[in-house]
Amino acid sequence: MRRKLIVVSNRGPVSFGRDLDGNRTAARGGGGLVTALRSLIRHHDVTWIASAITDEDRVVAGEPIDEEAAEGSPYRLQLVAHDEQEYDWFYNVVANPMLWFVHHSLWELAYTPKLDHAFHRAWEEGYAAVNARFAQAVVAELERSADAAVFFHDYHLYLAPRAVREQRPDATLMHFVHVPWPQPDSWRVCPRAMRCAIHDGLIANDLVGFHTERWRRNFIYSTRELLGEDVTQRTVTAPISVDPDEFVELAGSEAVLVAEREIVARRPEKLIVRVDRTDPSKNIVRGFRAFELYLDAHPEMRRRIAMLALLDPSRQEIPEYAEYLAAIEREARRVNDRFQENGWTPIDVQIADNFTMSVAAYKQFDVLLVNAIFDGMNLVAKEAPLVNERDGVRDTRIDKRMTELSHLSEAGDVRMVDVGDKPASRRRAVARATVRMAAETARRLRELPKGDALVTAQVAGIMAAKRTSELIPLCHPLPLSHVEVSLEVRESEVEVTGTVETTAQTGVEMEALTAVTVAALTVYDMAKAIDKDMSVSDVKLVEKTKAQA
Repeated sequence: MRRKLIVVSNRGPVSFGRDLDGNRTAARGGGGLVTALRSLIRHHDVTWIASAITDEDRVVAGEPIDEEAAEGSPYRLQLVAHDEQEYDWFYNVVANPMLWFVHHSLWELAYTPKLDHAFHRAWEEGYAAVNARFAQAVVAELERSADAAVFFHDYHLYLAPRAVREQRPDATLMHFVHVPWPQPDSWRVCPRAMRCAIHDGLIANDLVGFHTERWRRNFIYSTRELLGEDVTQRTVTAPISVDPDEFVELAGSEAVLVAEREIVARRPEKLIVRVDRTDPSKNIVRGFRAFELYLDAHPEMRRRIAMLALLDPSRQEIPEYAEYLAAIEREARRVNDRFQENGWTPIDVQIADNFTMSVAAYKQFDVLLVNAIFDGMNLVAKEAPLVNERDGVRDTRIDKRMTELSHLSEAGDVRMVDVGDKPASRRRAVARATVRMAAETARRLRELPKGDALVTAQVAGIMAAKRTSELIPLCHPLPLSHVEVSLEVRESEVEVTGTVETTAQTGVEMEALTAVTVAALTVYDMAKAIDKDMSVSDVKLVEKTKAQA
């Protein structure tokens, strides 16, 4: 049933700008919330109230604009202009990082946050002021259309419903919270007056919605603890989704096809894709570390697999976000420096707001990696499978402080594998060699003209094993978990023993034999000046174990 609906969110469905010729342009609004709500326009008579963010937004703010969605559905857009300083306090101090970090359990409570006079001013003159301005815009719209229902969205607008309720007690108000709602104790990081105002603002609505029963239950508990109110009957769980038709249409668009051809031209045999904002809650750094562990455990996949990370730079005006982007780039560089070879780079990081490329990558993934610390509802995990053409698998294990990779079982379903906790396969090889010499030479090995032959040989053997694992065979470089070379001096010989272990699926016999051979030859080379009858013999493999859990 169609009805009049006033949608209220910080970001709108479009943002305005100017092209090089000075003509006004309209671009798709960013963020998962806008993506998820776009289909409302098709099914209801919508007036959308949102912040004027760009310079051109501010030019058109204040007057309703008749807009049309991509598929032709009409709607009205009402942009609200804010004082620049007020909006900075609202968005870059209170909403982010303060509230976002509370919702996603990101504060390091031993050190942060800093609740000083500047923060309290940002709350009063920024967050509260912007919410009041949104409330004024809603009330004005209700004057024009009294029978419309008001649909508030997310953590930016917690105070606005109470302000509207006080002026229009008969209005139908709803609020959907798109972020995780934490347990009651998590709110204690905020001053009591602030956390009470947040909960009181939300319960001014007739209905409050959450993505999951877990978040709804936490809200009920925290409201009861803070305000003594039981709001069970005014809350609902309603997981939000995406518009399948829109994504199918996008997947076949010329722009996406061009981007897809670019990916296909560069992709290896297997492609891991992640699409995220550069937000600390998205756990990107740990995702790169998980991929590093995968490459350690499966050297046979090097050059056959790569990760494409399409990352939208998020909230770079906020120090915590700017630093996290730098950490992402550092971690990708570290992993790439360790593994890249012969033109193969394991992680391709692209920092840009490029929705077209994201949809193209959705079509090409073999593994979709989604490992957020917490998410209200991760839409990437819903969008990508709609258009994927490679029977790819998904890691949708979120809400854990752990990074995982997905693998496809024989039955075809998705199963989760914790890379850091999976029992590793182990292979072990032991080799020996003998250096025969005069008894006098054996007694002088630590005091030769060239130095201590035993210590030098030990180091040389270890280094040789490691170097062999990197270069031979070229298609299977091995990560060695343990290398040991020992030299036992007897009356007229030195017995050299080399032990090499790995967690890879390929044996390490060559590395063990190389270790003892080089160590033995080092002893020979350092002592041959005083013993021309020395010899190296009996180089052999004495132990080899197959992979075991």
